[in-house]
Amino acid sequence: MSLPRPSPIAVGQSEFSHEERTLLLQLAHDSILSALENHEVSLDPPSPHLAEPRGAFTSLYLNGELRGCVGYVLPVSSVYRAVIDTARAAAFEDARFYPVTIEEARQLKIELSILSPPLPISAEEVEVGRHGLLISLAGQRGLLLPQVPAERNWDRITFLQQTCRKAGLPPDAWQRGALIEAFTAEVFGEK
Repeated sequence: MSLPRPSPIAVGQSEFSHEERTLLLQLAHDSILSALENHEVSLDPPSPHLAEPRGAFTSLYLNGELRGCVGYVLPVSSVYRAVIDTARAAAFEDARFYPVTIEEARQLKIELSILSPPLPISAEEVEVGRHGLLISLAGQRGLLLPQVPAERNWDRITFLQQTCRKAGLPPDAWQRGALIEAFTAEVFGEK
């Protein structure tokens, strides 16, 4: 099943300037092309803000359809480095798709989701359209970004159930001891 490409939205307050957003989107493109053309991109963040550790997801779209999506939930590296790594992984390592070709790389539209750290939350506090969810139980973990339930018109209960399913858990695991964590994301991309 192909999903329509979501329109770029910003969830929560805007932390990144227009210039930083433009630079991060270009960085994602450059990192994919550099892997295909066998050259390097600079690994040095151009500002202290982009050197801050953050979780990030990169979603790739080709002709309006999802072509790859990979990310880090936890802040394992600078936002700058996370964009480089997740863009390459979305292009070449998402097991749902074959690796992006050079011809496709030049046509990709990119959407970035820069995450806040996940924090425990009660099910009643979850807000559709504001929170992304991470649900964990017995070594299994599932994540859905904040834009997913809004795009699919899910209510809070459906959002919790679908995040459990993503973790490979029963849909009611959120009511039976699973850890529920929420995060926000600044989501931006190309039209």
